[in-house]
Amino acid sequence: MIDLQDVTLTFPDGTSRITAVDHASLHVGAGETVGIIGPSGSGKSSLLAVASTLIAPDSGTVTIDGVVATDLDLAGRAELRRTRVGLVFQQSNLLSSLTAVEQLTVTNELTTDRRRRSARAAARRRALQLLDEVGLAADADKRPAQLSGGQRQRVNVARALMSRPAVLVVDEPTSALDQERGAQIIDLLLRLTAEHGTATILVTHEPRFLPRLTTAHSMVDGRLSEQSDRPGAPGS
Repeated sequence: MIDLQDVTLTFPDGTSRITAVDHASLHVGAGETVGIIGPSGSGKSSLLAVASTLIAPDSGTVTIDGVVATDLDLAGRAELRRTRVGLVFQQSNLLSSLTAVEQLTVTNELTTDRRRRSARAAARRRALQLLDEVGLAADADKRPAQLSGGQRQRVNVARALMSRPAVLVVDEPTSALDQERGAQIIDLLLRLTAEHGTATILVTHEPRFLPRLTTAHSMVDGRLSEQSDRPGAPGS
């Protein structure tokens, strides 16, 4: 799970400071997908940066899988992020020279003793399993140039799950896709969130997806509020 309590984040703005996240609180339990929608500049990306421990807030607490991330130093947050947080960006950011399976195992290669063949073999087995789960079992040895935009984003999702994270932080994963492929990525995220028991925060510019999520929030001028009137939502 992930829990944000009364989080505020500001940035320097000349001689003053601008508030990007204003006393925001958010809880996402295991197996839940919580959506966030709002206009450009509303603070969504800043909220995700705090939730993923990339930036420490000015005040408030962030708890991930029982660990209070805001109590950790820079190295501690980096380790927590590496092991317990999966990041899915708007662009897949795949390395052009690596195959799909290598995109998933490259981090393991950097952090595991190369002499431990069993660890490397286990990482490859997990990578192949995840590629199968996202429908790319037959494309494991293809490089990004050989994959469609939707397939590259599926590799991106599989890579985010490689470390068995407790939390998935997803930033507008359908922005570069057409409506059909975008809907397929949302289907995939919802299914994998349930199957893997992750707590998923999803920023989206597509209101049509919100009724399918556990809850949805809007963000305006750094303030977060739950949407109770989304079409198709319970009680609407």
